[in-house]
Amino acid sequence: MVWKPGHYLLLALALYSLVVTLGFSLRGRQLAGLRQEMGVLSQRAALAPEGYVLPLPGACLPTRPENLPGAPRPYRKGVSAGFVFIQGDACVPVVRGMGVVAAQAGEVVRVDLDHKEPSPEEYQKLLEAVREGASPEQMDLLRGLEVWLRHPDGRITVYAHLQAPYPGLRVGKRVFRGDPIGYVGNTGLNGGAPRLLFEVWEGEPDRSPFLFQGLPQEELLRQAKAFFGLE
Repeated sequence: MVWKPGHYLLLALALYSLVVTLGFSLRGRQLAGLRQEMGVLSQRAALAPEGYVLPLPGACLPTRPENLPGAPRPYRKGVSAGFVFIQGDACVPVVRGMGVVAAQAGEVVRVDLDHKEPSPEEYQKLLEAVREGASPEQMDLLRGLEVWLRHPDGRITVYAHLQAPYPGLRVGKRVFRGDPIGYVGNTGLNGGAPRLLFEVWEGEPDRSPFLFQGLPQEELLRQAKAFFGLE
């Protein structure tokens, strides 16, 4: 049998009648429980993985090697764990105060509401301290003001060097893909051009692999285009 639009309409009406009939037959407590369950299911559907997008609307992937995951960072004997969006390598202007959005739906697990930039002297001491490698706590200082989101697939995205978080953003808040979460800045850099460091971790930042870790540049860009829906 070939289904036609009229068949779908009849099916929808039949299901609606069934729901209404069940609603009248259930007691008040049962009906309230059903409504609560439907509400939970609706929330889960709204937060279901729908694919990731880049955190700067209209941006493209950086192409300079130093702005890609895995790029060496000799000053701390490490590598970059994410994409660096900076003026001239993002396909959009990257300026202070530019809006940053959630790459996917999720829950806010960190937002630096009381960030304080180190003095030049403190910053130099930090660079001395990380010369042989940086701990997760030191990496937080180097990333400046951050927002972290945990997503339904278990990944955590990190948005760093922000000027400020979006007003009202708090730990535990649910956000949808494309919701504003902060503004481009240059915190954690002791000056320098505004930029956004965007990291995608398979689990806890600095304690799990980062996305595309170990891939050569050509393969990294190929997989990243597919991952962010840019193909």
